[in-house]
Amino acid sequence: MSRRTLTDAQWAQIKDHLPGREGLPGRSGVDNRLFVDAVLWLARTASPWRDLPPAFGKWTAVRARFRRCAMAGVWERLFNRLSADPDFEYVLIDSTICKVHGDATGAKGGLSLRGSGARAAV
Repeated sequence: MSRRTLTDAQWAQIKDHLPGREGLPGRSGVDNRLFVDAVLWLARTASPWRDLPPAFGKWTAVRARFRRCAMAGVWERLFNRLSADPDFEYVLIDSTICKVHGDATGAKGGLSLRGSGARAAV
């Protein structure tokens, strides 16, 4: 299995909450799992749409489908469904990944370094 794909357990949790599946009226999605993998790849890498690997399909089609899902509230419903049952498997917070904003380095006006009194006594 590739690093960029959902596990079978993860897919089983969300597959029934996506539009375009078999049995629903309207057009069914070509491959819902591949579409979700594409969206997760983009979120994980913070890449622009145009950098989506061809293995996920045409970036324009994935972007259009993502936008339609966003406008229909699919992502919000999916988030609410998954947040009801939190999985803390990947929760890790430490100082190596928590960065302070540049404005938080000092008081009003930013950080100001004052000279040491020891240097003046030379």
